[in-house]
Amino acid sequence: MANKDAYKFNSKIHVYRAMRRMTQQELAELVGVSRQTIMQLERNRYNPSMLLVYAIAQVFGVTIEELFDFSEE
Repeated sequence: MANKDAYKFNSKIHVYRAMRRMTQQELAELVGVSRQTIMQLERNRYNPSMLLVYAIAQVFGVTIEELFDFSEE
């Protein structure tokens, strides 16, 4: 089994939010989390659940792969 700590991701949530002129609070309310969670996601300091990632991708009408860059360390 692969070590989950061997992978990292970079979020592009802030880019999609800016294109929509959406605040962190507005996005947080749409997906049912706190503004602090969105802030931590944008800073790549929070490892979100797949359900949250999917919900955010749905808000922006993009795929998960478009929203996050995944790589091995």
